[in-house]
Amino acid sequence: MEFLSWKVEDNVAIATISRPPANALSQGLIQDVNGLLDFVENDESVRVVVIHGEGRFFSAGADIKEFTSVQSGEEFTALAKNGQDVFERLENFSKPVIAAIHGAALGGGLELAMGCHMRFVTENAKLGLPELSLGLIPGFAGTQRLPRYVGVAKAAEMMFTSDPISGAEAVEWGLANRAFSDENLLPETLAIAKKIAKKSPIALRAAIQMLQFSKTPSFYDGVAAEAKSFGEVFVSSDAKEGIQAFIEKREPVFTGK
Repeated sequence: MEFLSWKVEDNVAIATISRPPANALSQGLIQDVNGLLDFVENDESVRVVVIHGEGRFFSAGADIKEFTSVQSGEEFTALAKNGQDVFERLENFSKPVIAAIHGAALGGGLELAMGCHMRFVTENAKLGLPELSLGLIPGFAGTQRLPRYVGVAKAAEMMFTSDPISGAEAVEWGLANRAFSDENLLPETLAIAKKIAKKSPIALRAAIQMLQFSKTPSFYDGVAAEAKSFGEVFVSSDAKEGIQAFIEKREPVFTGK
């Protein structure tokens, strides 16, 4: 891959965006994210994915220069749909994906991070959707995901003013999970990722699926799906191991079966 590399450490795939100077979100980088998911989806040694940026930024926004080669509204629609499809795959991915954000996650960079299941930030990171300052709107589902996290009013403020919020504010607003110092961001994120990686892959996959139901209007469809999923998970070997380990007062060893 041209703009993304990764290594596996304690069942965590640590993926690094490298597209200097600002890790701008190009179509090539979006395809690299999709390729990363292809590689780790069936790799049993990977149970959690962490995405972070090399250099000064997580990703400071979409590659505006790419836009100059697009000639029609239909081409822009196709470009947006491609990004939406990859980030939707990210959101529905069978393994937890965590964004570790430093420097800035702006525009497409924030849209990438919002597709992840969790976001950890530095306290002074900048998160925002500044597209309206260019006469555009967010095109990679930012107009839809941001209100889920911060509410419609705050999402409108962020988009209409184009002003970013800090990492500390992102936690306060519900856009990020936790904020750390610059030097502690990756170590703390990896510690949490490795803790999650010790959980049952079967239970993690089911929990991710159930979280998607929480975004639909029907509470009753969600609880019905939860009951069905609970039964399917309960008969797994991992569930038997987890219950037995609890009785024996030891740490469980989950195999994903």
